[in-house]
Amino acid sequence: MARPGFFLPKILKSNAHQGEQPILSCADPKTLESLHWLACYLTTGKHMAFYSSFGTVLLLLAVTAPAALAFGFGGAMAARSGFAPLRWCGKGYTAIVRGVPDIAFFLFFVIALDQGFEWLRHKVKCPDWDMPVRQGSDFVVCDAAKMPLSSSPQWVHESYGFAIAVLTFAIVFGAFAANVLYGAMGTVPRAQIETAEAYGLSHRQTFWRILVPQMWVFALPGLGNLWMILIKATPLLFLLGVEDIVYWARELGSSKTAVFDFPHPDWRLYYFLTLLVFYLALTRVSEVVLSRVNMRLSHGQATVAGDAQRRAA
Repeated sequence: MARPGFFLPKILKSNAHQGEQPILSCADPKTLESLHWLACYLTTGKHMAFYSSFGTVLLLLAVTAPAALAFGFGGAMAARSGFAPLRWCGKGYTAIVRGVPDIAFFLFFVIALDQGFEWLRHKVKCPDWDMPVRQGSDFVVCDAAKMPLSSSPQWVHESYGFAIAVLTFAIVFGAFAANVLYGAMGTVPRAQIETAEAYGLSHRQTFWRILVPQMWVFALPGLGNLWMILIKATPLLFLLGVEDIVYWARELGSSKTAVFDFPHPDWRLYYFLTLLVFYLALTRVSEVVLSRVNMRLSHGQATVAGDAQRRAA
């Protein structure tokens, strides 16, 4: 990430004897006017970080969605298991996570997970440590066990924070996905299962060849709503220490006095309007994609959408 004092484009003035017009330079913002000032202001290092944070949000969604779906599928399978302890774990996972407010879970779980990793590394790397790990309200481990190491470059710290955020989002939204998939599995007509059993398919074959392919059309509405909620939950990245778009919008839009290179009044309204347009565009694209996927999955199914397709044909 560029330093705050570095401005793009940083263009030098041409020599007068070459017959060229002087070119704008961002080196001294106080000498700039109107659009020149705005062009330099919107290309500062902090604004580059603001623009890249949009990619961070999209990357979070792209990684978290399949991860949460994997957690949800595993939770739904566990909840349907005939093995009682596994069934209790699956139902307990969905009940506990869904029953805790997201903000409380994010604040607690991230700290607990980070300290858990450091405690395991502490046991392995510092077996001769004779001091307690818990010292009052402080959690103290040896330097070699810290996650990440204090000597690690900045990108390692940022990647670690992002990975913790992805895991936390996946666990939280995986619990909701598990509940949706569990209900969808129970919605598949029992006659389909009985027919497969009559043809001699095993329980595993019936599950993967009959139940799973047909459950998606029943699960898609709930998963679509969950996807929308996940999009709206991305500002929680700020709670996990990740500098997301909401953080930068607040940081850049707040009032700047004359001590700053680009002083301006409170512009947070304009920055948050930009976020509003971004989220509305993202949700609109999501609605179009989900609608097409639903049409594709409904083809030949005994659902309202499937009946509508057959009547149209």
